[in-house]
Amino acid sequence: MRDTAIRVENLGKLYQIGQRLTRYETLRDRIALFARSPFRNLRRLWTRGKKRELEYIWAIKDVSFEVKRGEVVGIIGRNGAGKSTLLRILSRITEPTEGYAEIRGRVGSLLEVGTGFHPELTGRENIYLNGAILGMKKAEIDRKFDEIVAFAEIEKFLDTPVKHYSSGMYVRLAFAVAAHLEPEILLVDEVLAVGDAAFQKKCLGKMGDVAKEGRTVLFVSHNMGMITSLCPKAMLLEEGRLVANGLASETVLTYYNRGRFSPHAADFTCNGQRIGDHLATLLEAHIEDMDGNLISEVDIRHPFKIKMRYALHEKVPKPPYPNFHFFDARGEYAFVSSGNTYMGSGTEVGTYEAECIVPGYLLNNGVYFIGLALTFTYQGIHVSFYEKDALSVSVRDPIDETLDEIRSGYSGPIPGPVRPKLDWRIEKVS
Repeated sequence: MRDTAIRVENLGKLYQIGQRLTRYETLRDRIALFARSPFRNLRRLWTRGKKRELEYIWAIKDVSFEVKRGEVVGIIGRNGAGKSTLLRILSRITEPTEGYAEIRGRVGSLLEVGTGFHPELTGRENIYLNGAILGMKKAEIDRKFDEIVAFAEIEKFLDTPVKHYSSGMYVRLAFAVAAHLEPEILLVDEVLAVGDAAFQKKCLGKMGDVAKEGRTVLFVSHNMGMITSLCPKAMLLEEGRLVANGLASETVLTYYNRGRFSPHAADFTCNGQRIGDHLATLLEAHIEDMDGNLISEVDIRHPFKIKMRYALHEKVPKPPYPNFHFFDARGEYAFVSSGNTYMGSGTEVGTYEAECIVPGYLLNNGVYFIGLALTFTYQGIHVSFYEKDALSVSVRDPIDETLDEIRSGYSGPIPGPVRPKLDWRIEKVS
């Protein structure tokens, strides 16, 4: 037990949703209303009592897990799965409805933008306030102060009330405080997405340093690449329940296979949805073999096609670029391919079909997700639509069938999203 940082048992949080059951009334109002129509009001009260059961939702339910000291654990799941609720409970911001969470150590949290900051206080004052909340002495905060300010890059605005900060400035300061004031447990939500790419990279580097120092980190993110690169372990929440807890790579695959698994064919006009803008909209896309058959799995040796139909709504001076974005099962880019707009593409109003052939011996064994996009370049860069993870395909490596042809005698796992068959030359030179 001494090496356990977080222990959660049967944790649950119940929220009321929808409108309040009653409006604010005085006792005299209620008596007068009931006296005028007693039977109608009895029926109304009975009906309200029946609806009461439908106006509550479990944000999380029966969640149990343990996190050891020094572990870095990712938390993933779809929007509304309960990830942020779990972190708020662990941060002692929200009380659970049932169950309990045992926290061993000082907790630093980076949740919603602004959490833990007083808007009327300056950046300088909030640094000391947060340190005091963590139980740190002024001398300890003084020792870290310059490092926090340098990391946050807010020297000019240090003595400005934080209510005047932009969301990016807020996040930079909040992360700097949370990471540098040496909490034993660091809880980080998807709030990092607010920052720019350079800041995100710096934050991830700092989180890696925190992990190496033996501190415990819980990290919520929708970026599977961040999760797998930063977190050896991960947990998957689905509709408030913990459905997977183990190695990050395996948990991410489970995530994609449960509800987020993209189809090999998709109609984007069904249910009245419209993906795109005034220039163009996405209509349909699918994956097929070289004979035109729809497929969801392909032999690593064989080529396959991706086809996308889109509608052009206005005549444009320059054809748009259709482009396909390939991601591996961890959510990391494998590659991007853009179409040659001058071969069959056009500028007139109408429906167009873009086709891309992915050669055999290119992708590695595994599941790949394909994003569909259309980009205009005649007035700067304009993306009419980008549907991430719109399609999926499983690339199969038939190891047992033709081992020598595919792997040259090697039977272990081969890393990386691509595995091209390149031309080699081996000869004796002496």
